[in-house]
Amino acid sequence: MAVLSLIGCSRQQGNNTTEEEKENREAKGMLQGVWVDQESGDVSFSIKGDTIFYADSTSMPAYFKIVGDSLVFGSGTKYGIEKQTEHLFWFKNQNGDVIKLEKSDDPEDAGQFTHDTPQIMTYTHQVKTDSVVSYSGQRYHWYIAINPTKYKVVKRTYNDDGVEVENVYYDNIMNICVYQGAQKLFSSDFRKQQYSANVPAEFLNEAILANMEFSYVDAAGLHFNATLCIPDGASCYLVETLISPQGQMTMKTIE
Repeated sequence: MAVLSLIGCSRQQGNNTTEEEKENREAKGMLQGVWVDQESGDVSFSIKGDTIFYADSTSMPAYFKIVGDSLVFGSGTKYGIEKQTEHLFWFKNQNGDVIKLEKSDDPEDAGQFTHDTPQIMTYTHQVKTDSVVSYSGQRYHWYIAINPTKYKVVKRTYNDDGVEVENVYYDNIMNICVYQGAQKLFSSDFRKQQYSANVPAEFLNEAILANMEFSYVDAAGLHFNATLCIPDGASCYLVETLISPQGQMTMKTIE
């Protein structure tokens, strides 16, 4: 009897957990449409099916569901729902502020969602630079090429409503080529993954290899500085790439 009692309790607990995690499809159905801020009238987002679309051209659509009394994003971020009716939706953002939205039936508001896919931003344009430098009677000719790629970097941030959004950027590949007279000393592409020993993994995951510049030449060789930055942010790492007179490459973090 004790065993049967335990099994019964276990099943009951399992059913309760499933019930708590079950998606509220009725609440999701009421969210379909365009939602605007009650006070300002600014468009916040549009919902179609299980996807939230934002009016700006750079924020990626977000998968969501309603579980219990929370708006849950695909990333796992949750926002507590304060009030929901057919035409009202109030929820708390990441700062604890209550965002009060109302459903819009204005065609102009719906017209803000005409873009098919969000714009993926390029952090730099293709750039090629070169110069000639001399040291201790040796003449070096260096080239740098900065090439945008189709490799995507996702940056998570918060919009004006305090809601998590994702913006996508294209990363870059840098190429450094060094000649001593007519002899090629060094030539290689650089991707951000090559800086994993110099930049924390969490930062590197959202960073872009933003720039490469020649710094100076000395007895150790030619010094180039790579800049790895979070897009549209002030956080950057500066990593020195040294090409020795023998064509050997080493790296070290400057700041």
